[in-house]
Amino acid sequence: MRLYLQDVSHMLIFGFGFFLTFLKRYSFSSTGFSLLIVILGVQCSILMEHVSVLLTEISLSGIPGAAMSTVAVVISIGAVLGKMNPMQSIVMVVVEIVVFYVSRWINIYLLQASSHVSMMHVHLFGAYFGLAVSSRFSEPSPRSEKNASTPRSDLLSMLGTLFLWVFWPSFNSVLAVEKDRAIFNTCLALAVSAVAAFAFSGLITKDGKFRMTHIRRAALAGGVTIGFAADSIKHPWIAMILGLLASAISVLGSFCLQSCLPTLRTHDASGVHFTFGLPAVFGALAEVVFFVMDIQTKLPSIGNEVLLSIGALCFTISVALITGLITGLILNFKLWKPIPVSKYFEDQMYWEFPHLAVGF
Repeated sequence: MRLYLQDVSHMLIFGFGFFLTFLKRYSFSSTGFSLLIVILGVQCSILMEHVSVLLTEISLSGIPGAAMSTVAVVISIGAVLGKMNPMQSIVMVVVEIVVFYVSRWINIYLLQASSHVSMMHVHLFGAYFGLAVSSRFSEPSPRSEKNASTPRSDLLSMLGTLFLWVFWPSFNSVLAVEKDRAIFNTCLALAVSAVAAFAFSGLITKDGKFRMTHIRRAALAGGVTIGFAADSIKHPWIAMILGLLASAISVLGSFCLQSCLPTLRTHDASGVHFTFGLPAVFGALAEVVFFVMDIQTKLPSIGNEVLLSIGALCFTISVALITGLITGLILNFKLWKPIPVSKYFEDQMYWEFPHLAVGF
């Protein structure tokens, strides 16, 4: 368990910390606030893991699960990156962690989802909660020079992708029953999705060149998709096909659906919908298919089990969207001093830059 905790911690601190540094004038805040969010999120998660904290003893075995739950918050922050001040981020962390745990408990105890599958909903919940919150914030100008990247910021973001890619097999296997199988299948899906990312990126660009945004997103899509059924897939080729399809969904989805988000008054700052949202939906549906194939020879009727599995998926997305909309409205209260659109994606709002200080 100690090794799993280290791997998940590396994903949260190094992986997501660098993954969100693609904005050229928001790198300080991306890494600094990510640390704040992760630390606060893990503490809240530990308390939610042990609601009866005064009656029970907290053990090391519960901390990796708490760290995994914090992934939901980091993904959501990616959707509103550069639009919220630290106080708004803190409020969002606390609210989202509480709601995610309540949603997970309902999935486990009422909808009979396994602990592993309910935890994999963290990608679904984080992506759609963040998108719902983002819809309550003003959209930045399409011509804003701050809402752009540089080769240096793209390089740092790609470094975060590499950290996430390396440690993703551990993430998918923490709560899995067949841990070795989960690691093996995740490695295969990640490998295929990374290769496919380059292929699809070259195909859809006019000049045939690779786009860093495509590689960052699609290289991880396979790990997101395979997580739901990583420990139940018995044939390697199935894991590889899932990785291929996940990469296709990520790249082609961003190519075809990116223009739809502005019509919904939603600005996805980090592309979490195409990195985590859509691949997670595909993975959850694939898990239902595998579940049906596994039990159809054991039970005379599988209708109730299928409905419960699909119900858990729909319930998670619905709760994320509804509570995200409510949270977005709350975060725009004047009490939290929301920042104006002109100050979006700006490090100087929060950080001291000695080389810009005026001498006396």
